[in-house]
Amino acid sequence: MRRKIAAGNWKMNGTLTQLEHLNVLAKRHPTPKVDIVVCPPNTLIAPATAQTGTTAIAIGAQDCHTATSGAHTGDTSAQMLSEAGASHVLVGHSERRCDHDETDRVVCGKAQAAMAQGLIVIICLGETLQQREAGSTLEVIADQLAASIPDIATGETAVIAYEPVWAIGTGLVATAAQIGEVHGFIRAQLIKRFGEDAGQTFRLLYGGSVKAGNADEIFAVADVDGALVGGASLNCDDFSPIITALENSSP
Repeated sequence: MRRKIAAGNWKMNGTLTQLEHLNVLAKRHPTPKVDIVVCPPNTLIAPATAQTGTTAIAIGAQDCHTATSGAHTGDTSAQMLSEAGASHVLVGHSERRCDHDETDRVVCGKAQAAMAQGLIVIICLGETLQQREAGSTLEVIADQLAASIPDIATGETAVIAYEPVWAIGTGLVATAAQIGEVHGFIRAQLIKRFGEDAGQTFRLLYGGSVKAGNADEIFAVADVDGALVGGASLNCDDFSPIITALENSSP
């Protein structure tokens, strides 16, 4: 059975004072039934790791470089993230793909670099509103899956997060039918590529304006193994109910 994940992406938000929310979150979920991962800015990874200590909260990063070292001003390698205390890392988020022109090939390289350092990779993919309106959603997802996920990926080393670009931070949320169609398609593609048994082990997250008010409906959709939460993960009062909803969802 796949263990579900509630992952929070703080994006470029948060200072040291924000870490108090992790203490409260840990107290509210001392023995969670799901994995809890929080991805703060790089500057907070080490103090966040120290603060969460032996709690059930894992700390992740929001991106990594394909190289282990070198002349890459402003970038951070997977090894550096691991040494800072990160256990997970996001790659391929739409804001990286769009703002930094990251291609599927680059995303794949980052995923490989992270896996080599023992990090669990959360690989993000999703279509734009223009692509959805053109009826090419599944084609876009298929291309991203094929080119962004390394051949060495397994259900233990990689998690797939479907985030329709048009739903990220907009307040718009894909319908249960839309989520179900894409997640079912992703599952089928993974099985086709990696085989029935291996393809079933990958955990699939939904992201895009997830909040307490819509979490129950989203988590009731087949092949949704959790959520990648943006703004609602910044405050424990917003994130905690989402975690609880995931814990209470059907296996």
